[in-house]
Amino acid sequence: MGSRIAIASILVLIAFPLAAFAQPSGEAPSVRAIVVEGHGEAAANPDIADLNLAIEFHAPTAAEASSRNAALAAKVVSALESKLGDKGKVWTGGYSLTPEYDERQKREKPNIVGYKAENSITVETADMAILGSLIDSAVAAGANRVNYVNFSLKDDTKARSEAIAKASRDATAQAQALAAALGVRLKRIIKASTESAERPVRIAQGIGAVMAMAPTPIEPSQLTVPATVSLTYEIE
Repeated sequence: MGSRIAIASILVLIAFPLAAFAQPSGEAPSVRAIVVEGHGEAAANPDIADLNLAIEFHAPTAAEASSRNAALAAKVVSALESKLGDKGKVWTGGYSLTPEYDERQKREKPNIVGYKAENSITVETADMAILGSLIDSAVAAGANRVNYVNFSLKDDTKARSEAIAKASRDATAQAQALAAALGVRLKRIIKASTESAERPVRIAQGIGAVMAMAPTPIEPSQLTVPATVSLTYEIE
């Protein structure tokens, strides 16, 4: 931790004109200051999951591929809603219908040999215990690919506040160590800032085409919420 902080931190002795802090230019002496950057992390258990599945169907004609895919999608959605109950929601999206070509033909425009229809279905739930059974139900109903499972936090305020507090303590400790090494004394903090980050998400990569009907275990791991705090101390 110490070596990483030493590399990542900006520890410099600099002079800031008071004009830089909304003071009239030329009316006050410069302020000496040091700037430090601290880092902190907090762990949190995910409380929401997004499961994305795909339904892919191949047929000789576009009409058949589209209609058969639509029928399978309706069946999968019904199975998911039945298993989910009031523990989440289901929606569809990402539909595509594309021709398939005979790649063996050495022509500028190879012949179309069929069509592939594909769409995706997403499930959102706060019940982590039913993720495996949701996948199994979807596969049994006709889904043939699991694209991903996302684990995230509905509200990361508590974890982020903890991470910011840790980052602040880290920055303060660095400032004290630097001041001692330079033989100066810390005075007031004249500037403080923290970097914002997006809501933490952990992704379980796609399982791919499902070949067997074995029960699917899904165990979410903890999320890490990071924070960075920059402090500018006046020194004397």
